[in-house]
Order: sequence, then C-alpha cells, then structure tokens
Amino acid sequence: MLESISVPSPKPPTRQHRYLSPSIFWSIRQGFPQRLSWLLVALSLALPLTLWTIVSSLQLVPPTFLPTPLAVLSAGLTMFAENSLGEDVLASCGRVLAGFVLAAIIGVPVGLAIGTFYSMDSLFSPIVGTVRYMPITGFVPLIIIWVGLGEPSKILIITLGVVLYNIIMVADAVKFIPNEMINVAYTMGANRWDVLWKVIVPATFPSVLDTLRVNISGAWNFVVIAELLAAQNGLGFKIIQAQRFLQTDKVLFCIVLIGTIGLTIDYGLKWVSRRLTPWADQIRH
Repeated sequence: MLESISVPSPKPPTRQHRYLSPSIFWSIRQGFPQRLSWLLVALSLALPLTLWTIVSSLQLVPPTFLPTPLAVLSAGLTMFAENSLGEDVLASCGRVLAGFVLAAIIGVPVGLAIGTFYSMDSLFSPIVGTVRYMPITGFVPLIIIWVGLGEPSKILIITLGVVLYNIIMVADAVKFIPNEMINVAYTMGANRWDVLWKVIVPATFPSVLDTLRVNISGAWNFVVIAELLAAQNGLGFKIIQAQRFLQTDKVLFCIVLIGTIGLTIDYGLKWVSRRLTPWADQIRH
C-alpha cells in the first residue's frame, strides 16, 4: 500500500520592511538644526514680503488697495511723528493687558475647578460650552447698556473674548493628568488639598502658561472690536479711522504693528515659560 506523501505547504512570503532614509528636514521630533530653523523663519517672512513688493511695484493691484511696503513704512513713520501713534500703541496695550489679566484671574481657577471636581464640571461646563459659541459682537449692545462707552466696556469685551477659552483649555489640561499620579498621592497619605496643590497645580502649570500665551492673541483680535465703542485712541481706532478715508497704507501698517507686538509678546512668554518650567521642555517639543 502506497504511503501518502505529504507536500509541505509553501511558506508565506516574508514581509519586507521598508525603511525610510534618515532625514533632517522631515524628522519627527528628533531635533532640528538651529541654523536651518532660522533660515526657514527668514524664508517664511521673505516670501510674502517679496510677493507683496512685486505685485504692488508692478501695480498689478491699484495702489489705493495695495500700496508698496515702502509706502506703508513711510505712512507708519509719519503716524509716529505727526499723529501720536505711540500713544495709541500704549492705549491698546493697556486695554489688552487689563482684559487679559482679568480673563486669566477668572479663567484659570474656574478651569482648574472644572478639570478637578466632577461637581464643578457639571455646574460650569453647560454654561461655558453654550456661551462660547455665542459671538462676542452680539453682546456689544448689551455691554453698552450695562457698562456704558468708557474704558470698562472695552476691557469687558476683551475679557469675554478670552476667558471662556482659558477655562476650557485649562480644564482639558487637568483632565489629561493620569489618574495614577493622583492615586499614588492618596496612597502616600495625601489629602484632597495636597493632591490639588502638590499634584494637579504643578502638573498643569506648564499647560496653563502655554494656554495664556496662545490666548493672548485673542485679546489682540478683540481690541479692534473694543475700540469701536466711541474710542478716541488705540490701534483699532486708527485702523477704523484710516479705513474711512481709504488710507490703506495706514491700515496695513497698524495691522503689521499689531502682529509685531503680538509676536514679541509670544516669544517673551515662551522665554518666561521655559525659565519657570524647564522640566516641561521635552513635553513642549
């Protein structure tokens, strides 16, 4: 009797792993040369400026709508020399600072409470989640009725525009703290007060600083809206005033100036954050 001959089944083809070649430019969180980083920063600024110069110099767009960079710079220097633009800068910076500090004083503790306690989450989250979808401009008539046309109304608009985002982002930062950290603190004998001040607050402090740094841009966005309310100075006031007379060069200079001030503040807050929380540099990068 013939024995059955077993035919071995073919082996599945081995999967060939495709490795990407090392790359400095496309590396994923593997560090980046400082010189190349500065080169890309300069390139990102030079490209739009060059395109703006070419389009405006060749008058592909009428100068009334797009003046040249030199014309914008000249208009800005004239505003500083003859139209007291420096006072407008100080006025806008004061309003932004007051509104932003008030939003931080309110938003950070409420955000910590929402992220820490389920009771506070149930109490505040519905109203915060609802109001943040309402446009701030819709509250302007009410703010005028309640507060009037003075400085408090302008500061209140900036505060309302920023505070809700502070609350939400800080609350999310607290919720990302691993439960294991809290359980370990309880195991070692900590009470609720200790967990709050020795675990939650230090763990979220870098994220709170980053939240404030990001949201201060919102304060500068709302300062233009705030200075619509019978303002007699400020960068937003200058933009609106120049727009009425089609002075596009002055409008563009004020916009660029706001962007420059905001970028300076952003890098300053980054520097402060790295000095206060050096242990968080690895998380940030």
